[in-house]
Amino acid sequence: MSAATPNSKLILVAHVAGAFGVKGEVRITTYTADPMALTAYGPLLRADGSHALTLGPARVTKDGLVARVKEVATKEEADALRNLKLHVPRKALPEPDEDEFYLTDLVGLQARDEAGEVLGSVKAVQNFGADDMLEIAPVAGGPTWYLPFTREAVPELHIADGWLLAVRPAEVGEREPD
Repeated sequence: MSAATPNSKLILVAHVAGAFGVKGEVRITTYTADPMALTAYGPLLRADGSHALTLGPARVTKDGLVARVKEVATKEEADALRNLKLHVPRKALPEPDEDEFYLTDLVGLQARDEAGEVLGSVKAVQNFGADDMLEIAPVAGGPTWYLPFTREAVPELHIADGWLLAVRPAEVGEREPD
C-alpha cells in the first residue's frame, strides 16, 4: 500500500473554465455529483496542496458553477486561472456508505492473484469511455497494464487491508484450455 493514507490524498474535484461576465466571476467545471458540494469543502487546493481558491456566492450552471472567488476581482484575473485544476483533501469528502467507496481509495492497493502473489499496485483508475479500468504498475517494474474494474476481474476488495484480488482476463486470441 502507498505511504499516503486514504485521508491524506488530494482529490481532483473541478477545474476553472474561465471568466464569466466582466465582474470577475469564475466559471468552474465540477466533477462532483452535486456541483454545489464544492462550496462545502472549504478552500480549494492546487495539485501540490497549496491554496488555490476560496469560493464565495455560487450558482449552478449546466457544466458546474459560476462563483465569486475571494482571490479574483477582474475578468482578466479569472481568465488567467483557466484550466487550473482544483482539489480537496480526501478527508473533506463525506464518508461513503457501508459497502461503498471512492474510486480514489483503490489507488495504491496491491493487486494480488488467486494464490496471494502480489502482481503490482493500482497506479490509477482510468475511464476511456466504456468502463473503469485499473492501471496496474507491476511489482517487477516495466510497463503498466490494465484490468477491467468488473466483478469478474476484481471479485474481492479489501480496501482496509490494502489489497484486491485481480483475475486477469484471457488475452485476445488466447484459447481456454480444453
